[in-house]
Amino acid sequence: MSAQVEAVHTDHYTYRVSWSVEDGEFVATSLELPSLSWLASTQVKALSGLRKLVDEVVADLAASDEPVPIPLAERNYSGRFNVRISPDLHRELAIKAADHHMSLNRFVSDRLARD
Repeated sequence: MSAQVEAVHTDHYTYRVSWSVEDGEFVATSLELPSLSWLASTQVKALSGLRKLVDEVVADLAASDEPVPIPLAERNYSGRFNVRISPDLHRELAIKAADHHMSLNRFVSDRLARD
């Protein structure tokens, strides 16, 4: 088994289980591998099935020397990202920031943190 698989802990991946009205079962998904899902009658079975599948897929990726996704929680983030917006929205946000005696970056950051 490749060192790449040993370095990636699939138990650190971001898993979610929700009810699928369409399927009438619980569906488990992983943000790191969005093309995978697992349906089951219970939340526990859905998560267990997906975790086994993820382990198999990650092992196959590593064996094929394909990139293995790094868990979101273990990725490095700079704290910076660029967003393209319309000039009108840019103006509106700049005015609101000035109204609150804040920089535009601080104003937008505060608004994003609320969601």
